[in-house]
Amino acid sequence: MKGFGPLFEEQPSSPSVPLAARMRPHDFEGFVGQDKLLGKEAPLRRLIESDTLTSMILFGPPGSGKTTLASLVEQSTSARFVRLNAVLAGVADLRRVFEEADRLRKASGRRTVLFVDEIHRFNKGQQDALLPAVEEGRVILLGTTTENPFFVLSSPLVSRCRLFRFELLSRSDLQVLMERALHDTERGLGGLGLQADEEALAFIAGEAAGDARIALGTLELAAQLCLDGSGAEPAEVSRLTISHAMAALQERAFRYDRDGDAHYDAASALIKSMRGGDPDAALYWLARMIKGGEDPRFLARRIVIAAAEDVGNADPQALVVATAAAHAVELLGMPEARIPLAQAAVYLACAPKSNAVYRGIDKALSAAGTGPGEEVPAHLRDTSYRGAARLGHGEGYLYPHDFEGGWVKQVYLPPGAAGSTFYAPSDRGFEAEIRRRLAARAKTHSRTDTHTDTHADTGTDTCTAAGTSADAGAREEKGGGSP
Repeated sequence: MKGFGPLFEEQPSSPSVPLAARMRPHDFEGFVGQDKLLGKEAPLRRLIESDTLTSMILFGPPGSGKTTLASLVEQSTSARFVRLNAVLAGVADLRRVFEEADRLRKASGRRTVLFVDEIHRFNKGQQDALLPAVEEGRVILLGTTTENPFFVLSSPLVSRCRLFRFELLSRSDLQVLMERALHDTERGLGGLGLQADEEALAFIAGEAAGDARIALGTLELAAQLCLDGSGAEPAEVSRLTISHAMAALQERAFRYDRDGDAHYDAASALIKSMRGGDPDAALYWLARMIKGGEDPRFLARRIVIAAAEDVGNADPQALVVATAAAHAVELLGMPEARIPLAQAAVYLACAPKSNAVYRGIDKALSAAGTGPGEEVPAHLRDTSYRGAARLGHGEGYLYPHDFEGGWVKQVYLPPGAAGSTFYAPSDRGFEAEIRRRLAARAKTHSRTDTHTDTHADTGTDTCTAAGTSADAGAREEKGGGSP
C-alpha cells in the first residue's frame, strides 16, 4: 500500500543503513537526552511504558530523538503499529488505515497506533481526514515534526493531541552517542579498529549543534576517511583525528570563475581602492573591469557589499547610494550604468570608514548556535499565534515604549550568550555619535540596575497586546499567519 513501510527498510545492523539509524536504542536505558520527557518518572516515558498512549505530537529540531522514540514505541506497545509516509500517502490511504483499525478493534480489541513522521507535510485535506479518527479514538496518532505544531497543523487536530517539545541534544549527549558508536561491534564502528581523539569528538559535537544525526553521520564519514588514508587492516588501530573530522564536515566550495584570476584580482583591487580611500584608483579598476566586459550587476553587488562592510555606520548614507546605483544598473543598462557605478565607487572611497558592523556580525555568527542555553528566551518568543500562552511565550516582556526615552533595561540575549558584546562602534563619522549614545545608555544601566531588576522580576508583561501586534505584523510580512 502506498505510503506504508517499516521504520527501517533494511535490517538496522546492515552497513548500508546510516550509522544514526543503526545505533537507535532498543530501550529507554539506551536513549540519550530529553530527560525532562523520558527520565524514569517523566510523563511521556510513563505513558509509553504503561502502554496507555494517547494521540500526541512530538515536535522539536532535527536529530533530537523523535523518530528514535517512535521506534521504541513500536517495540514496546501491544497495539498494531502502522507507519504512514506523509509525503506519499493520500486521503485514501488514511481511510484504509482507519478501516483496518476498526476491524482489528472489533475482532480482538487491539488498538492501532498510526505513526506519521514529518506530519507537517500533510495538507489541509489530509489533516481534515485524520481529525475524526483521532477524535473518536479509532487510531492513536503519533506525529512528529520539526515545525511548531501551532503553525503547521489545524487547531482542532492540535487540540486533540498532547504536545511534547524535544530540545537540542547537549554536546556531552552527542559525545556519549559517538563513543557508544565507536565501541559497538554489532551495529556501530567497533569492529573497524578505530581510536578517536577526544579533540575530534569534541569538534564534531560542537559543529553538530545538537543534532545526533549530523554527529553520527559525520563520525561515520570521518571514520571512512581515516581508514582510507591509513591503510590499516581491520585488526590494527587507526587514529581518527580532528583533521579527519574537519574533512568530513568540509562543505563543497562554490567558486564563480568568469575569466580566471585576472577577474578576481581586478575585483580585489577595486574593493581595496575604495576601502583605502583612493577615488582615482577606484575609478581606474572600475573602468578596467567595464572595458573587459564585466557584468555590471557583479560590480554593483561588490559596491553594495563594500558600503556595508567597509563604510558601515560611519556613513549610513553610503549603503543608500550603493543600493541606488545597483537599482540604476537594472534600470539603465550599459553604457549609461557606468555613471551611477562610478558615483557610488567614488562616494565609498571618500567616505569615513568603519568595519565595526562587519566585525560584529562575524563575531555574532561565531558565537551564535542552536544548542542548549541558546534558545530564544520565553519573554521574547512570538505571541501572535493561537496556543502561544500554553507555551509560555511573552511572559515578562517589557514594552520599551512604555518607558521614558523608549528604552528599558531588559535581557535580549539567550543565557548562553549573556554579557557578550558584538558591536563596538568606531570614533569615525556618524559612528562616533552611535558610540556616544551607547556610552550614555551604559551609564543609565549602572544608575537603574536595582530599579529595573526589581521591575523585571515581577514577571509582568507591560504591553502584551502591543507585543502580539508586532509579532503578528512580522508574521504577515513573512507570508505566515494562521494555518
